[in-house]
Amino acid sequence: MKICIPTINADKQFAEVCDHFGSAPYFTIYDFEADTYETINNSDHSHEHGTCHPMSNLKDTGIDCIVCRGLGRRALQKLNDSGMKVLRTNQSTVNDIIESFSEIKLEEIDPENACRSHGCH
Repeated sequence: MKICIPTINADKQFAEVCDHFGSAPYFTIYDFEADTYETINNSDHSHEHGTCHPMSNLKDTGIDCIVCRGLGRRALQKLNDSGMKVLRTNQSTVNDIIESFSEIKLEEIDPENACRSHGCH
């Protein structure tokens, strides 16, 4: 199982979570099976609102799930349509998210609880 977390720096397990999925400077990918970290530069992080395409940076990574603080309904729909599960976290670091994920303490984001504005979390 590989999870993808939007982060503001590239410090692997110590990377800080970015509030906004599509605007994250980096994506930190953790592979539970191999116990490894990979950092992907989000070349699309400086986009106009509503025009991001973060999955273009992630398409060949083999991720199974995205864990983030929140994202809008349109982005959620695109991810869900591609078979991607999206979970919400309130954790601050990748390491904390991995621990919460392992303990099955994360809620799935659905259209009803997706963000409606940038101030939602």
